[in-house]
Amino acid sequence: MTSVGVMVNTTRLREHPEMVTPAREAIDVLARQTETVWVNEEAARLLDRARLAKSEEDLAHRADLLVVFGGDGTILRAARLAAPRGIPIVGVNMGGFGFLAELSTAEFPEALPHLLAGRYEIDERMMLEAEVEVGAGGAQTLLALNDMVVTKSGVARVLRLRVSVNGQHLASYPADGVIVASPTGSTAYSLSAGGPILDPRVAAIVITPICPHTFNSRSVVVDGRDEVMVEVTAPEPEATLTVDGRVGITLSAVRRVVVRAADQRTRFVRLGGSGFYGILRTKLAWGGRASLEGER
Repeated sequence: MTSVGVMVNTTRLREHPEMVTPAREAIDVLARQTETVWVNEEAARLLDRARLAKSEEDLAHRADLLVVFGGDGTILRAARLAAPRGIPIVGVNMGGFGFLAELSTAEFPEALPHLLAGRYEIDERMMLEAEVEVGAGGAQTLLALNDMVVTKSGVARVLRLRVSVNGQHLASYPADGVIVASPTGSTAYSLSAGGPILDPRVAAIVITPICPHTFNSRSVVVDGRDEVMVEVTAPEPEATLTVDGRVGITLSAVRRVVVRAADQRTRFVRLGGSGFYGILRTKLAWGGRASLEGER
């Protein structure tokens, strides 16, 4: 490994000044032990390491490994940037929930020698791509690790939605929106909306309506090779497609989104800590009888 890109959530740095020192120290250790280290531009300025500054796009284009200091939102952004080249990502949690992170800031120094020596495993995660028609017969393709969400901004009016799988009509309902999630995304927004939890190794797609105005609407799990189409059947100028909770485009002119598994995959670095079910148990506070008794 000759080059490492470091992405730091600058909002976290501003809100939590105590994070500045461990982030700066981690960057300095990387700089001493690798040939090249780059840091996203705004973070480089905040950490007084301006000589290492590169754009986030440059980090993804040049680095052999991305080290991401932040919460799940920062890791999701890094995943979309890293996917075209298949760059491995190691997440260091500076956020709250931190479901996707592998390490805490306290654990990072001890893990660094293993990272630099390549003593880790790669956990590949399925990604989604959404195709949206734009202009005269053109199409825009968007990439996501967690989910594609058709919803609306503005006043609280429902959307009229029609969902099809491989061209077959699955359901129509008035709802606040619909989530099309990957297995990784099944523990994110989809879970909050009542969807099931999928092991990330399962090749499947989860379709979850958001606050449907019918009592019989349920999440549906379909094969990962299937193609899911979401249509806004009644004109709605504020209908929007949101990708991983960050990137959004209007559907006012098109009103149709096609979602399928992407060719790209996210590659997470794993150092042999807790597996998926251990993380799930910890993050969702699924304690056993012993732990419950210990809390009394």
